[in-house]
Order: sequence, then structure tokens, then C-alpha cells
Amino acid sequence: MSRIYTYDGDLQQAVAGQSVTLLMEDEIDISRGDVISGVSSPAQTADQFETSLVWMHDEPLLPGRPYLMKLGTQTVSATVTDIKYQVNVNTLEHTASKQLDLNAIGVCSLSLNKAVAFDAFKDNQDTGGFILVDRMTNNTVGAGMLNFALRRSQNIHMQHVDIGKLQRAEAKVQKPAVLWFTGLSGAGKSTIANLVEQKLYAQGQHTYLLDGDNVRHGLNRDLGFTDADRVENIRRVSEVARLMVDAGLIVLTAFISPFRSERRMARDLLDEGEFIEIFVDTPLDVAEERDPKGLYRKARRGELQNFTGIDSAYEAPESPEIHLHTDKLSPEDAADAIIKALRERGLIN
Repeated sequence: MSRIYTYDGDLQQAVAGQSVTLLMEDEIDISRGDVISGVSSPAQTADQFETSLVWMHDEPLLPGRPYLMKLGTQTVSATVTDIKYQVNVNTLEHTASKQLDLNAIGVCSLSLNKAVAFDAFKDNQDTGGFILVDRMTNNTVGAGMLNFALRRSQNIHMQHVDIGKLQRAEAKVQKPAVLWFTGLSGAGKSTIANLVEQKLYAQGQHTYLLDGDNVRHGLNRDLGFTDADRVENIRRVSEVARLMVDAGLIVLTAFISPFRSERRMARDLLDEGEFIEIFVDTPLDVAEERDPKGLYRKARRGELQNFTGIDSAYEAPESPEIHLHTDKLSPEDAADAIIKALRERGLIN
């Protein structure tokens, strides 16, 4: 640091509470939210923490769902990866929990999209206390304390590779992307996605289709259909799709994916223009009449719990890139409409 500016002139040193401008000797990329610390006592940085969290929203906290975390002047993307236990405020008893409801207190593992400078809350409340903000509504939904950094945040690092997405895509002579089909069960997602893949394959594109039912036979066979399991289902699929895009592929995903938050998470994993949301829009009564797997009948009889459209919500896309009304379009016409839209966007020739 070469100078400390103030309105009244330069200073030799500055203390807490003063408004100053710092001039660095070297050109350093510093922006709002960054932390300056001494060489002899550098700030700790980490991207995974144990936290104590108070949940403040009517909708429960679900592990795997992304939120915005505000820590001091820093804002990052944060996901609760695990709820270690919930604390009974009356008895202080620790109980197992898969979610936190309104006013619940839990000890949770928190993962961030990048490392932040921090202190444990017991040492410094300014750099150890945080709030969680809903990414869709900007409402504050939780508040917490950083207890300590998890050891794995210090021991795991990104490995540099020389061949990247650009080179892999150039080798395949195509632009990688995710075609994300969403809609009610029976809307036609899998049928249309399969037809689109056939058409892409016929013109020499390199593709892979991730189908909701097929993935649950392997990668996600341990997951059920609660809201928490649906969130984790889409989180895993989103990460797999991201890896496949990095491999240069055009990825088609056919999942109900009922929540906007998780679809937004999938979009945010990719570069601009690589995520194409395709809303396969069919009225519930039409989807229920089709009922190709007999699932609606089971749900109506009470034999199938947490079924989207019956006793579990579906949050329709607000501005999808492609909107198909499949009560009016045949699967073949819907597939042709998608191919046409991809050409117009320059994703395929």
C-alpha cells in the first residue's frame, strides 16, 4: 500500500471507523466485498463450513437448494449440503432432521461457490455472521453463525487441465448446450426429447439424453419423491449435465423438475446461452387423462404420495426459451419446433 487518502489529506495509518481511500503499490483486482488483512496475520478463507442456522421462512430449508449468502460485504451462492441435527429450543436436545421448518434451529454444513474471508462468529460477529436470501424473491430466509471451516475445504483443489470445453466442442464441430425439458408427468417430455435426439443424431450432432426414470435406476436410485429428494435429484442431474456440456455434448434432460429454484440452479452452472429451458405445457386434466404409467390413478387413490400436480406443487417456468403446448401439438410437430428454434438460436445448422 502506497498511500491512504482522506478528505483532509493523507494519513500514515487508519483506524476502525474512518472513511479512507487506499492506493496500492501494485495493480490488484480488488472490488467491493474483498477483505484486506496483514501479511503476518492473513485472513482465513474457505468455501465449506459448519454453521448454526435459524430458519425464518414458511417454506422449509431443503438441503441441495441454492441460496444467496451475505457475509459482511461479501455475497456468494450457498447451499446447505447436510443438516447434522436440529436443536430443540426447549430441551437443547439434538434430533435428526431432513429439513428445517419455520423458526427451527439447526447445525448444518454449508457449501459456497467460492472461498470467502471469514472468522468464526465467536471471534468476530461481522465476519462470522451471515444471512441467507432466496434467489427468486430476494427475501431473507435464514440467519446464522459460522462455527468453523470444514477440513475438506482446505484439502480439495481444482486440478488444471489443458483440454477444455472449447477444444472438445471444436473436435465435435458443434456448440454444447443443455436442452432442459420440464413439465407434468404425461406431458410428453421423454417422448419429445427422444425424437429431438434422433433428429440431432441424424444430422451428425453428438448428444446424450438424461431421462428422469432411467437416472433413478442408477445415479439416483437412493432418492424418493419428497421435496427434499426432488431437490437432490435435480442437483445431481444438473452437475452431470454440466460435465457433459464440458465434454462438448448437446445434453437433453427430461425431468418434471417442479421447482423454479432448482431449474435456476441448473441454468447458473452453465455459460450464457448454454441452457435452453423447454416447457412441455399440458393442462393437468389432459396429462391425467393420458396417464401412460398409471401414476395419476395411483395418486388419486392415495397409493402414491408427493405426486406432482396432485399433492405436490409444480412451478411452471415464467419465461422459458421454448414453450410447447402439447395438448395442441403432436410429439413430431413439437420436436420439429424445437429443432427450428435451435437453428434460429445458432446452436445447430
